[in-house]
Amino acid sequence: MKIAMLARNAKLYTHQRLKAAAEERGHELDIIDTLRCYMNIASRRPEIYYNGQKLTGYDAVIPRIGASITFYGMAVLRQFEIMGVYPLNESVAIGRSRDKLRSMQLMARDGIGLPVTTFAHDPKQTDEVLKLAGGAPIVIKLLEGTQGIGVVLADTNRSAKSVIEAFRGAGVNILLQEFIKEAGGTDIRAIVIGGRVVAAMKRTGAEGDFRSNLHRGGSAQVVKLSPEERATAVRAAKTMGLNACGVDMLRANHGPVVMEVNSSPGLEGVEKATGLDIAGKMIEFLEKNAKPGATKTKNKG
Repeated sequence: MKIAMLARNAKLYTHQRLKAAAEERGHELDIIDTLRCYMNIASRRPEIYYNGQKLTGYDAVIPRIGASITFYGMAVLRQFEIMGVYPLNESVAIGRSRDKLRSMQLMARDGIGLPVTTFAHDPKQTDEVLKLAGGAPIVIKLLEGTQGIGVVLADTNRSAKSVIEAFRGAGVNILLQEFIKEAGGTDIRAIVIGGRVVAAMKRTGAEGDFRSNLHRGGSAQVVKLSPEERATAVRAAKTMGLNACGVDMLRANHGPVVMEVNSSPGLEGVEKATGLDIAGKMIEFLEKNAKPGATKTKNKG
């Protein structure tokens, strides 16, 4: 196969692992800077150019689109899809997962365990949404935040109101979520590929930090999932429509609750914690499924 990978930084561990895994299996993988692509949107003749050359002959595309370039990255990925190139994750599915509010609504619709989550536009409704979410301590999240940035834990209703009013005064959209105290500053990331959990790790936040993101000083270790946790991760991936993703869950007293579904999970932490070849499993999925024009949504999203 000839595979294109949309990524800004070719040197990242995950991107190098995917390239190596593809080449070990006899495939060709080109790492393409997403923002340096440009498109000819012509009827029946869609084209993508990169560094002055027309991109042709690709069998599959792996989108590694950073959150800061979601809009343009999705446009480039849609162009590949229109050209019949099979994506590891489809543009419609990535769009669902990147919209925190939409993803929560879709998972709630499908009965997937979630922390109590509230959302409002008017700062005057702060007291009401705080009450709905169970009151302080409470987690306040920017809708556009990523990798633990834009996530605040408010210990009191008074501090929560101050943070909410400050964000809303700046015109920033936020979610309020109940704080799952019993999780103890840890979460679980399950890697789902092709409707199956292939690896899982428990992440523990740095001392004094309730966020467990590894690049913020957290640590990871292999973890055994319960059948309910495994089923929850698979259902969350299916709801988003993602073929390969990381599902972040907390262990609440009433069962697993999903915090986020990540369409471009980093592989360094989970590969080193588990010793598994996750990059190889992603390439293997493409080997089995990549067919021209085989996107499930048929570019209707």
